[in-house]
Amino acid sequence: MSAWRLLSSACLLLAVSHSALAQPAVQPSLTLGVVPQFPAVETQRRWLPVTESIGRACSVQIRLEISTDIPEFEGKFLDGKFDLTYVNPYHAVMAHKAQGYVPLVRDGEKPLKGVLVVQKDSPIKRLSELSGSTIAFPAPNAFGASLYMRALLEREHQVRFIPDYVKTHGNAYRHVVKGEAAAAGGVMATFNAERPEIREQLRVLYETPGAAPHPLMAHPRLDTPIRRCITEHLTQASPTMSTLMAAIQMSQPVRADYARDYQPLEKLALEKYVVHGAP
Repeated sequence: MSAWRLLSSACLLLAVSHSALAQPAVQPSLTLGVVPQFPAVETQRRWLPVTESIGRACSVQIRLEISTDIPEFEGKFLDGKFDLTYVNPYHAVMAHKAQGYVPLVRDGEKPLKGVLVVQKDSPIKRLSELSGSTIAFPAPNAFGASLYMRALLEREHQVRFIPDYVKTHGNAYRHVVKGEAAAAGGVMATFNAERPEIREQLRVLYETPGAAPHPLMAHPRLDTPIRRCITEHLTQASPTMSTLMAAIQMSQPVRADYARDYQPLEKLALEKYVVHGAP
């Protein structure tokens, strides 16, 4: 081979090598599913700044995937379609059993409590007075707002009622305001986040015992270094991060642990009240 050809080949190899080095590394693309407690626009407003912050810190791309309702959301995490998912406490049990999802972060400020609300001027003062009435719930398997609430009403208070599943916490509260239900199940966080003109027309009749709050979970296929980066980033103490995390109901984010935080819920024997594939 001539010296010219050798030189040309070397230059070509050098150019190809330089081009490959110049190409930016492809960032992993992850999906995040969030339990639909709020309307889609509100969920995006709260979560997009968090996903962008994680993306910058951990060199990943996160696509927020919005489910239309809780049953659709459940089907997706039970099938392992989300790389990351923000779920209610009993969803954490379901996700762990079905796919091995691992909790990363949860709020450490206060336990999750379900609330049962009635109209502010309702004559109902005791749970027993709800027997035979329609009670609105977001969805069958919304933990504090429905699943745990229904179990407690039936097992501990012997209240027989007609459930009406209306997809979101906000819809449930509004059913009471409009007189379409005698009571509604929700959680304290969504009740406090309601518009004042709605909240001021309601009264909390009953609260459930507390449980570990909603965790952000990772599918086991997600690499350990990425999981560690996400956990460390979200639990760092900084004013900016505190503001972002407060928007997603984690005012004091702490590391989550399945055995400590969510495995105890398995003892509540709520399987009887879980509804699979509900409309």
